[in-house]
Amino acid sequence: MAFDLKNKLVIGVSSRALFDLNKENEIFETEGVESYCNYQVAHENDILKPGPGFSLIKALLELNELPGNEGRVEVIIMSKNSADTSLRVFHSIRHYGLSITRAVLASGGSLAPYLSAFQTDLFLSANEEDVQSAINSGIAAGIIIDDGIHTYSEDGLISQIRIAFDGDAVLFTDESEQIFAKEGLEAFEENERKLAKQPLSEGPFAKLCKTISQIQKEFAGKEPPIRTALVTSRCAPAHERVIRTLRAWDVRIDEAFFLGGISKKEVLKAFGAHIFFDDQMVHALAASEVVPAARVPYKNSA
Repeated sequence: MAFDLKNKLVIGVSSRALFDLNKENEIFETEGVESYCNYQVAHENDILKPGPGFSLIKALLELNELPGNEGRVEVIIMSKNSADTSLRVFHSIRHYGLSITRAVLASGGSLAPYLSAFQTDLFLSANEEDVQSAINSGIAAGIIIDDGIHTYSEDGLISQIRIAFDGDAVLFTDESEQIFAKEGLEAFEENERKLAKQPLSEGPFAKLCKTISQIQKEFAGKEPPIRTALVTSRCAPAHERVIRTLRAWDVRIDEAFFLGGISKKEVLKAFGAHIFFDDQMVHALAASEVVPAARVPYKNSA
């Protein structure tokens, strides 16, 4: 019987998101693909250090150890590496005991067609082109800040996964954000006040948020293994529409921060996010100094 990905949380992760490959990427960019391939083959028995997405992936895989959640999470390596240059990545996966057995190795080709084929719920990569293609295909994806903080620890299991989302252009579309950009704060607030009871349209991470919320509901009466936060620059009176939208989606958000322009960095540090998704580079970069962060690009219009 074929392996069924239905009802699983499927995470696609690139090798650069999972491991620290900054040195190798520099060789690729300055010396070309042949030098990069030769380096990887020559060092294929050298274990890679954890990258910015490592702790999140490790923690998500540990969900499979919880009673009733066996096999719930499937992580797939999705890389532009060739099969020949991928051995170092697989040796490192085995070294850290990660339960990752499946991979897409595209040898420089586009990964976009395979994201849908594998029913991917979330794609993490340091490659902007790949992430943009994923977003254009309707898949939640983030360009991970690969030179930001890495939170890996060998102290054992992570007791609770903490995921933080920006609101507009991440959980929701950027329709309201566009009003702010074109007409200013006063017009934005008036629009949100007027449409307070009309739910916002779903953004690229809405489906993922709903899937996480469903997992949380399966732990009714217990402490759920995933805790979520909304960290947004919105504030009153623009808060009401957000709250009513999440209620309409039947989505559980554990913590919400309506910051009204206050820096998100310290809030995310206090929350202890294992990943933060934001559409604006200024916020993602600042956050990456204290927690792993990824930028969510805007969907290109066809």
